[in-house]
Amino acid sequence: MKRMLDTVREYGVRDERVLAAMAEVDRRSFVPEEYGHLAYEDRPLPIGYGQTISQPYTVARMCELLIQKSKGKSQKYGRVLEIGTGSGYQTALLAKLFDKVYSVEVVPELARRAEFEIRNLKFENVKIKVGDGKEGWPRYAPYDGIIVAAMADEVPSELVNQLISGGRIVIPVKGEMMRGEKRDGKIIWEKLGSFSFVPLV
Repeated sequence: MKRMLDTVREYGVRDERVLAAMAEVDRRSFVPEEYGHLAYEDRPLPIGYGQTISQPYTVARMCELLIQKSKGKSQKYGRVLEIGTGSGYQTALLAKLFDKVYSVEVVPELARRAEFEIRNLKFENVKIKVGDGKEGWPRYAPYDGIIVAAMADEVPSELVNQLISGGRIVIPVKGEMMRGEKRDGKIIWEKLGSFSFVPLV
């Protein structure tokens, strides 16, 4: 795991709370057994149903972008909406960074598996449901942050509606990582480089 963390640092992730969370959550717990020997490599791995667990750097960078405020300072948010639970690895990291985590997964089998791992690790601040991520989770809105772990063709309007004023959304759109901050009902966007993800469905 140390090598994985060293790699993430070398790629430019600096937020110590993100790095501490990664040191405390064992990625191997969320990787299928046949890929266990690759758990600490900086690469995506198959988790079944056409989905992957993202490479550690990508997960770390997205979490950092979500919590990093202006002037490089970080702030702990109250509640976060995650679209694309997948393996549950990013969900567990978010549970270290946020008071409440609400996660939506479209594949029922993955949602059940992720929930099992999350409960096994004794996280009590996470709720997972099966559903269409593009619709968000209105019941617990508004959210201080929204993070989308799948490539979108466009930003779903429902997600924007469920973001609190001053909140942030991190989402890959058409190959580009985007970070938006909601101000006066509108999103101010930044483009932050190219990334690869499975499509948002």
